[in-house]
Amino acid sequence: MLTSKLEVLVEFGSKVDGPLLDKTLNELKSQDGVKEAVFKDGAIVVETTLPSTVVLDMVSRASGKRAVLQGFGETQSAVSMISSQSCCRNSVMGVIRFQQTAEGPLVADGCIDGLSTGLHGLHVHEVGDLSQGCDSIGAHYNPSNTVHGGPNDPPDKRHAGDLGNIVADETGRATFRIVDNVLKVWDIIGRSVAVTEKRDDLGKGPNPESKVDGDSGTSVACGIIARSAGVFQNPKRICACDGVVVWDEKDRPLAGKGRREGKRCCEKEK
Repeated sequence: MLTSKLEVLVEFGSKVDGPLLDKTLNELKSQDGVKEAVFKDGAIVVETTLPSTVVLDMVSRASGKRAVLQGFGETQSAVSMISSQSCCRNSVMGVIRFQQTAEGPLVADGCIDGLSTGLHGLHVHEVGDLSQGCDSIGAHYNPSNTVHGGPNDPPDKRHAGDLGNIVADETGRATFRIVDNVLKVWDIIGRSVAVTEKRDDLGKGPNPESKVDGDSGTSVACGIIARSAGVFQNPKRICACDGVVVWDEKDRPLAGKGRREGKRCCEKEK
């Protein structure tokens, strides 16, 4: 099965505890879905078929330390920080990473919180325009001008941006890893990705909207797809934009309320 390599930073401190590192690596290697786990250049590199969020949880449990994803994939990668484009109310928020594999398929790896329990459609859209939130991202990315379908349909029976459904659990979290044979990373950078309020019927429903968007309803969260770092391509340990260090960043939202201590996203400037 197609694997991805993850570069995981672990808060071991200035001097790595050798026995703890060995314990962490051995526990990772014993897990189904983990092909290899090694310590290299100050990070744990995991080759896996599992979603990155699952791997990070494994590393944290095994080491008892905080862990963050520093690099994803060995080849060209992209990322989208998606949100419901609102500020001070319950919102949907998450991260989706894309990797163009050397074998050809694209991997979409994500974790989204704040969804209603059940199935939700996931689609790449034509444009990366958030000027009107998710209302301005255009239709599904569809360079071949075909009808809507599912990710397992042939290219002439689906939109290129049709990635099917993700499943949110009872807490509202959807964790997923999708392998797609149609999309390419270089075609979607600068576009957007969105998750919908309802399940995607994959173009097989009775409603006329089925052939347009799978009758999946409005987009509840979206984000622009941007180029991102692969394994050992990102030396950053602090976010230059707001001064949040990588370890503090782990426990804070990607943007908005709670990102920086002492500042509320809807608080008026004095």
